[in-house]
Amino acid sequence: MAQPESLSDLLNGRRAAVDASWPAVGFLAGWLAFHTIGAGIAGALLAALGVVAWRLRRGDKPRAVLIGLLGVCVAALIALRTGKAEDFFLLQILTNGASVLVWTISIVIRWPLLGVVVGAVLGQRTRWRRDPELLRAYSRASWIWVLQYVIRVAVFLPLYAAGEPGALAVARIVLSWPLVAACLAASWWVIRRTLPAEHPGLRHPVLQK
Repeated sequence: MAQPESLSDLLNGRRAAVDASWPAVGFLAGWLAFHTIGAGIAGALLAALGVVAWRLRRGDKPRAVLIGLLGVCVAALIALRTGKAEDFFLLQILTNGASVLVWTISIVIRWPLLGVVVGAVLGQRTRWRRDPELLRAYSRASWIWVLQYVIRVAVFLPLYAAGEPGALAVARIVLSWPLVAACLAASWWVIRRTLPAEHPGLRHPVLQK
């Protein structure tokens, strides 16, 4: 398979995961310093705003970072509403749980989300689905992403039930860019192992007539 680009190159996933981890760092710093919901949320919001400012200054597209900021704001509102610091991470738990279900369904119905995402990035729309080898590769690699979300839920839920916001923040940091980096590398390895050696690569689906 003549494909020099990796999934990390195509999806820029590690940078997004690093950006997503900073609000958890800010929350942890505020929580450890004052042990109050307000301090944790203030730290998270300051970190999120810092990421937005940094990315906009570098000329990056604002949509992704603004969506991240919106997520932090919603999480903050939930925690302020309930009065429980651990609820700052409730949205994260719910989205990861939903991701397990959605990614699994996508594989079962033969619309693996990894293929959908990569196909959109490469401007292929749905042409990749007409390549049986690519469809098989994306389906197998998508299970790695399912596992990623399962790991997060399995770690987050007990900490949430125990009411440990500090530990949740640490877990959020650890399971951000390191786990995403491992997921990208593992799913790329699965794709390369699944596609035949003569396949031209992700950018060039072999369309079945």
